[in-house]
Amino acid sequence: MATIKVLLADDQELILESLRIVLSMEEDLEIVGVSKNGEEAVRHCEQFQPDIVLMDINMPVMDGVAATAQIKERMPVTKVIILTSYREVDYVLAALSHGAEGYLLKAIHPRELAAGIRVVHAGGTLITQEMASKMIKSMNQTSAPKSNEYGLSTREIEVLHKLASGMRNQDIAEALFLSEGTVKNYISAIYSKLNVSGRREATRKARDSGILDH
Repeated sequence: MATIKVLLADDQELILESLRIVLSMEEDLEIVGVSKNGEEAVRHCEQFQPDIVLMDINMPVMDGVAATAQIKERMPVTKVIILTSYREVDYVLAALSHGAEGYLLKAIHPRELAAGIRVVHAGGTLITQEMASKMIKSMNQTSAPKSNEYGLSTREIEVLHKLASGMRNQDIAEALFLSEGTVKNYISAIYSKLNVSGRREATRKARDSGILDH
């Protein structure tokens, strides 16, 4: 069984210790480091090269959103799971837009937490339908070029350009420093806004409406 290297980032000692104890009981999980703030998390990622980071949002020095952005930019293969409470939806959306692979609520059962880590490590994402629709709404509100009648965000147009050039999801993810799961979320949002079901149809519609150059 391959060992999954996990880095814990939280400014509360009690939560860090609880997570360390609970996750250390899982045979396939190894806690390689603990970080008390976002700056430490970035540094420890470079030092320990974890597979997964469990990232708190509200931390001193640098918060979890900024840390996620830096980690995904410098080490795109490291996967980030946001640990959050119900009240932090906007922060979760921001972290997801920077490439986090998903989020889990702090109140989660330890067994589900370990299962979530395995899902993300295997290439999956942890985003509920509700959060996905909030992402689409928040992307709708992002400012976009005047010619864009479908309300695509700047990031979605970037993804659309790559799609139109024939790039695969994995290549788009690498080019834009995003996770493949995040790219899939953007593509779903693009198809939904353009009311299409595939990349060829999306490309044609975007060119016809002037979003993409002919």
